[in-house]
Parts: sequence; structure tokens; C-alpha cells
Amino acid sequence: MIAATFIRNCFFVFLACFVATPAVSAPVPFKMNDVEYDITVKIDPVNRTLEGKSLITVHRPRELQLLLGAGYEVTQAEFNDGPLGSGREQSNLPHIWNIPFHFRQQIQFLIQWKGVLAPLDTALDHRQTLARPVAVSGVEGTFLPDSSDWYPRIAGQFARYKVSIELPPGQKGLVAGRLIEESDSEQGYRATFEFSQPAEGIDLMAGPYVVDTQMHHNIKQKPVQLRTYFHPQISKLSKDYLDAVKGYLDRYESEIGEYPYSEFSVVSSPTPTGFGMPTLTYLGINVLQLPFIRSTSLGHEVLHNWWGNGVYPDYRSGNWSEGLTTFMADYAYKEQESETAAREMRLDWLRDFAALQPGQDAPLTAFTSRTHGASKIVGYNKAAMFFFMLRDHLGEAVFQRALQGVWATRRFKVTSWQDVQKIFELVSGQSLESFFTQWLNRSSAPAIEIAEVKNAAADSGYNLSITLQQAEPAYQLHVPVAVETQQGSTIHRLDLQQAQQTFTLKLTDKPLAVSLDPDLRLFRQLASGEAPPILREVMVNAATQTVLLSAQADFRKIAETLAAKLQDRKLEIIAPDDPLSAAPTLVIGLQAEIDAWLAAKQLPVRPDETGKKGSAQVWIVTRTGGASLAIISAQDAASLEALIRPLPHYGRQSYLVFDGRQAIERGVWPMQVQKVMVK
Repeated sequence: MIAATFIRNCFFVFLACFVATPAVSAPVPFKMNDVEYDITVKIDPVNRTLEGKSLITVHRPRELQLLLGAGYEVTQAEFNDGPLGSGREQSNLPHIWNIPFHFRQQIQFLIQWKGVLAPLDTALDHRQTLARPVAVSGVEGTFLPDSSDWYPRIAGQFARYKVSIELPPGQKGLVAGRLIEESDSEQGYRATFEFSQPAEGIDLMAGPYVVDTQMHHNIKQKPVQLRTYFHPQISKLSKDYLDAVKGYLDRYESEIGEYPYSEFSVVSSPTPTGFGMPTLTYLGINVLQLPFIRSTSLGHEVLHNWWGNGVYPDYRSGNWSEGLTTFMADYAYKEQESETAAREMRLDWLRDFAALQPGQDAPLTAFTSRTHGASKIVGYNKAAMFFFMLRDHLGEAVFQRALQGVWATRRFKVTSWQDVQKIFELVSGQSLESFFTQWLNRSSAPAIEIAEVKNAAADSGYNLSITLQQAEPAYQLHVPVAVETQQGSTIHRLDLQQAQQTFTLKLTDKPLAVSLDPDLRLFRQLASGEAPPILREVMVNAATQTVLLSAQADFRKIAETLAAKLQDRKLEIIAPDDPLSAAPTLVIGLQAEIDAWLAAKQLPVRPDETGKKGSAQVWIVTRTGGASLAIISAQDAASLEALIRPLPHYGRQSYLVFDGRQAIERGVWPMQVQKVMVK
């Protein structure tokens, strides 16, 4: 399973910060214990109390460590009928039991524990929720993320489990797995779930749910129970979500293979979260009400039951599952929409990557889970484009058969990038060593330029000479080059192996222009001028400086809050009169203050696209010398405050106009394809 940490690029910039697929941060050990949990947990959301009892069975045990979070009191702890102790000396420390190697075939632990859960805080935004892996409870919802150590667990080990949940009347709860028993009466709600495959952890959700159910049959006509656990105010959305899940199950079974579980549930959260576990997805109430979720992120979550929750990534060598899921879900939906939409998504990926600064990039083998915007750009976007380029390299049919091979041979197994490579090599019948090695083990990306173009008349047409160059050490690339003639444009793939290489094309028509990778089919560093500036450049760059123009106390306080939300780090604030450095700069002020500051600094005036429309305007430009300058201009303090929640979700935009919280206009400055006219 992919237990609770982050996911996703998902699809649109808005959802990129709303929905995330969790991932386990602890590496999987080389030697696995065979572990089973039998847990009974009783939760009172009103008083936020939890009482639990767990029987832990370890078959063929090795040395292991047993953990329980610091916020709980152990009332009983036994080990093979002997006392185990509390596992700690101070009440503010987690319970840790170190168990030495045993020669027995089986050992068991019996642990009872109780505690008070943290209060549910619905005011937290998505980023704050993800950064706070705490077990919380309240009448509107209970969420016990695996990463909060809410139950006694064997550290770093997969386990099968059975979990029985007891809740007061009006509440219902679940964990990932098959529902094997359920009762709902005036005395309360009880449900028992079983997960028979090795899982990475257990996340528990509960709330005042209205449950709707439909039966579906998979590709082999086996029954799959579909459910929605929705808060009453959104229960009317249930049928549409269940119908959408059916469509995704059919789609991915036809592309990959049989759905691995007997059920799938969509569960609403009172906080703006987005998590994916085996057999279910947990999404915020507000997220579920967004009209595009069913056609975008829902499919991403369903697909994770194959990649991530069905075939487990080996985090020691990098998490491939997020990139593959992004490619087969978010990107595939854009391809289905149109070639233009797909190219725009590839441009988004390259533009995001161009916004990274030295030191923010990392090899794909280093990515385990999303922790900030830069890691998402690598682990989701770059990895997704890796699979896009691999499909281009192998062809659609071979690529699809290889994916099916991964599923057929690696179900419920920890699988590394190297395992994926071997299967693709076996199916394709060719070595992919250089392809995988350069894209997985190297950070950054190739920076390719057209160094020179020459044309010479020949007996039967023209000899067009194209010189490409890239930095050392050279990548091995099939570089798409478009040659324009009066008859149209033709793509040629040039086999670039060296830092500089010259290719000669024999043409019958006179060439007019040569463009480098105009369809953006290579993951590469966009050349100067190719990448239009976007707001993300000031959001992810740790060197960004902030200028607050207004001296009004209330406006300045709001401006600081907004700047902190955008940058997610300690601000470096400089005075309005200070000279601008080579660092990216974010400027926030009232409309008149912005115009006066731009004039004083002899900088370009506000663009026509924004003018003084709406209640606030946001835009970014590239200053002479290459530094980014982002401007936030507001009518008043209330107009600026309205941007705090929505604006961080628009990092891929070059300009926006807001009316209150709503973006009424937005856009990206045009991209300039690297193009050389032929003389």
C-alpha cells in the first residue's frame, strides 16, 4: 500500500496542491518478517479517546523492533505469555521494544493501549495537513494515519492484518481491505476489515458517513464491491463517483491486468486532504465537490491500486510508482483530450523543471515521496516524462506489453527501478541500460542547442547540415528536429551521442527553418527564451527576496502571510528602496504603490493582460539579466487577503486577474521554440 505521505502532480495546478498520494518514507528491509496484526480499536470522537488491543504474530522471526506512538498509555504488554514492559522510561517518549533474534517458528505479542487523540482542525489547509502526521478525531471525522504510530507495529515491515472498529451511533469507519463483518445499531457501529496481502501500514478513517454501495464485476467476472463513505452534505454525489470508479477499473484492467482487490471505496474527509490507500481514496469534502475531480484525480487514485498499492516500489532505489501513475492517468487524460493538451502538460513539466535552482534537483533514484514542490517536479513530472520517452523509444505496443509484464510478475512484491528495467528489456528484446542509467542516475537534464545550420544545393535537391551541441558528459539522445520547407514541416530524429555532432539531411525541397524538439518530446533544459516565466520561479527558489511596499500595518501583515504561503520558507524581506539583486524578487503592494515602484525602478509597466482589472492582479516577468520579478497588486487589504488560499495553487501561470478569491483571467506568456532560419 502507499500509506500516508504525499502524492501528486495530479493534473491541474489547482489540484497539484490539493491531492497527493501518500508514500512510506522508511526503506523496506532486505530481510522480511512474516507479520500478522489482529487489532480491535474503540474510538469515541466526542471525547477523542481511543482504546485498542492488538495480537501481533510474527512467523519465522528475526531481530525486530516494535513501536507505538508517544501519546498513548500501554495498559498491558505481553510477549509469548510473559511481561513485555511499557517500552519507555518517560511518558513523553514513544514506546520502543527491541526484540532479539529468535529461533522459534512463531512469536506473539499482546498489547493493549489507550490515549486521547488530537482535536480535528478543519481550518488547516492541505499543505499543513500533510506536514502534520497526527492522529486526530472529532464528530466530523477521525483520521489515524499510519505514520502517526497509532497502533503497535513492527518497524519497517509489511504485514497482513484484521482490524475491528467500534464507534458510537451515527459514526462509521473503515481501513483498507475487505469488509468481512458489519453491524449498525442503537448501541453503535462495528465493522471488521481484513487485508490478506502484505501491506505497508494501516490508516483508519471514520465520520458521520452515509454509505452507498454498488456491485461491479471485474475483467474475470469476479465481484468488486464499490462504496462511497460520504458526509451527508455531499451524499448526492455518490452515484456519479461510483460510476466513474467503474469506468476507471475497466480502463486499467484492459491496459494492465485484473484489479487486485475485492472492493474500492471513495471516502470524504472534513479537511482538504487527498490520500490513496489500497482499496480506497480519502479526499476532502471540498475537493470531492470540484467538478473536474471525477475525470482527473479520481482515476489517478484508482490506478495506484496497480502501481504503488499493487506493485510496491523499492524506496531504497527510488519510487517509480508516482511517475508511472502520473503518466498513465493525469497525462493520459490530456492525450485523450487532444494533442495540444498533451503538449501543454509536457510544457508544464519542462517549465516547472526550468524553475528549479541548483541543488534543488536530484536523480530519480533519490526520490521516495513528495516533501516539497521541487521533489514533486522530479518524482512526478520528470518520472512521468521518463515513461513518455520510453514509450517513444519502444513503441506503443511493446511498451504496453512490458507494463502488463510488470503487473503479471511483480504483484505484491517490492520492485525496484532495476526490476522494471529487466522486464522492459525482456519484453522488448533490447538492452535499455544506457537509457535507464542516464535518466535515473543523473540529476539535471540535457541542455541541447542548435549550434549551426548550413544548406548547400545538391544535384537532386539540398544537403542540410545541422550541428547540435550539449554539455558534457553527453546524453545519448534521439533528438527530434523539425525542418520546414514550402511543402510543410517534417520531423527528423537525430542520434546525438556526443557533446557536439553534425548531421546531414538530404532534402528534395529547399529548407526554410530548423526547430529543435518543437513538440517537447525530450526531457531537457529549456534554452533561454524558450521557457516563459511562471510564478513557480519565485515560489521554489530559496534565494527569492520579498519587497512589501505598503506601510499600512494590516496590509503588511496580510502581505507577509501571503508571501510565506507562496514560498513556504522564512522570508528574506528587503526595503522598497534597496537595489534589486540577481535573485528572484516578489513585490506586493497596493495598485498605486506598485505602479510608482515600477516607474521608480525603470521597470516595465503592468501588462495589458492584467491592467487594473478585478480586485487584484498578479504577473511575472524576466528582468534584464534573467532574474524573475513577480508582482502582486491589490485594490485594498481585503482584496489581498482573498488571495491567500487560491494563489499558491497557480504556480504554473504567468499572469492572473482575481475578483475576490476567484481567478477570472489567467494565462502563460508564449513559449519561443528554439528555431534557426536557413540562409
